[in-house]
Amino acid sequence: MSQAASFAHAVAALRAGGVIAYPTEAVWGLGCDPDNDEAVAHLLRLKQRDPAKGLILIAGSITQFGPWLEGLPLELHAPLAASWPGPNTWLVPDNGRTHALVRGAHDSVALRVSDHPGVIALCEAFGGPIVSTSANRAGEPPALSAEAVRAAFGDELDAVVEGELGGLERPSTIRDLISGRVLRG
Repeated sequence: MSQAASFAHAVAALRAGGVIAYPTEAVWGLGCDPDNDEAVAHLLRLKQRDPAKGLILIAGSITQFGPWLEGLPLELHAPLAASWPGPNTWLVPDNGRTHALVRGAHDSVALRVSDHPGVIALCEAFGGPIVSTSANRAGEPPALSAEAVRAAFGDELDAVVEGELGGLERPSTIRDLISGRVLRG
């Protein structure tokens, strides 16, 4: 399947409630529609991930996170704007917009604006943020290629977007927006 065909298939799969795999800046990710609880639950089952941990949402622009940032004090927007797009995930207080399966056992939601051209295009074509978690079963190393994704998940995924990783050597830094504390460096 060509890159354009795999991309179109993945966008259709997202809209239909499917789970896809796609390249990010450092590792391959699994994604789905964050507003589709069945899709999120399916992703968690595939990954064998503890739902209490929560998931990251990734967007192609800060504007796509508008509904998640409503009500956030203006002074807290500055660190987000200064670090996005890029490999920075922020734990932002949930304003009630985030589905429980995405948030997990937390009162915040993990948000990141990507600078990976494929992720930006995917979010723009989908029309908003998608779930982003490493493409691996819990406890296994993250996939670094489409072949590794297919080996790990076989035909359990609804689509695999052809493309290349963005060249970073490790996943994004995770920081708490309120405290500034780094949870993953």
